[in-house]
Amino acid sequence: MTTFVLATHNAHKVEELKRILGSRLGPHELVGYDGPEAVEDGETFADNALIKARAAAVHTGLPAIADDSGISVAALGGAPGIHSARYAGTRVDADNVAFLLENLRGVADRTATFDCAAALVDGEYEHVELGVWPGWVLDAPAGTGGFGYDPVFRPEGLEIASAQLSADEKNAQSHRARAFGALIEVLRARYG
Repeated sequence: MTTFVLATHNAHKVEELKRILGSRLGPHELVGYDGPEAVEDGETFADNALIKARAAAVHTGLPAIADDSGISVAALGGAPGIHSARYAGTRVDADNVAFLLENLRGVADRTATFDCAAALVDGEYEHVELGVWPGWVLDAPAGTGGFGYDPVFRPEGLEIASAQLSADEKNAQSHRARAFGALIEVLRARYG
């Protein structure tokens, strides 16, 4: 059995990742991370996921799993992108959502993607998988589930915001589910 550390201080993300990875991880164990936060100064989601995983692996001595994710809006040139969590400057979800909606006021093309890079770092071994969830930004928030931009993101093929999906529905199709679903296959091949 291998113990993996989830390299995040975001309680919502820990809960979501444990749901996504949980039973699919087999006999392996996931533990939380209480070490120092890494400086996310990469240029891509993959860069930042690797930065976080490397820091947690060094701090704990355990194989580390991390993600970096956010919303990328076509009309905003891909913004907020890797700056999603601090887009409004406060790191408060409601502020980020309000700032995004303000920046899209009067914009017809609201095409967006939720993007996720899932990284594994174990010593010298590093691997990243990417997951993309296409959709649109709504005109106003809807729903109370999820976190981050979920209240204003309508996934392609659905008529509701991702915040209106149950946790199980979201975790079956989200950007994190896609990235970590692919990473699970790597973990199974590497660790059994």
